[in-house]
Amino acid sequence: MLILGLDPGLGTTGWGLIEANGNRLSHRANGRLKTDTSAPLPNRLAHLDMMLTALVADHAPAAAACEEVFVNANAQSTLKLAQARGVVLANAARAGLIVGEYAPTLVKQAVVGTGRADKAQVHGMVSRLLPGTTIDGPDAADALAVAICHAHHLASARRGA
Repeated sequence: MLILGLDPGLGTTGWGLIEANGNRLSHRANGRLKTDTSAPLPNRLAHLDMMLTALVADHAPAAAACEEVFVNANAQSTLKLAQARGVVLANAARAGLIVGEYAPTLVKQAVVGTGRADKAQVHGMVSRLLPGTTIDGPDAADALAVAICHAHHLASARRGA
């Protein structure tokens, strides 16, 4: 099953595509979708939506997973992140994908073993879990971690059923 992991952001949305066959995970692709910081907000959101539509059409994932919004000290940044996340969720739903949603601490727990891992630890474990993968920066690493978390939760649900 191809799983698309998404780490939403208005400036940069990370994405990672993995294939899950039972307990085996393999890397398919990863990258970053960037919007023009000088463009008006509606245009940036529309551009993000168009890039996501092309990404889903190119790779045809069977499932998607998205990181939940964490609240930070800057309310304006949190609001922009939430708007980008809304575009990500709506786009995946429009494509017919059911989206798993995971808190950042749960993603870190699933990949690193602790919910308080830093970005370098997440990146390092993603590299170990998907050997030989060239990761396109921290946003892509986070997106791959979200996809790995989703694969683990789907496998657990199958075992429990």
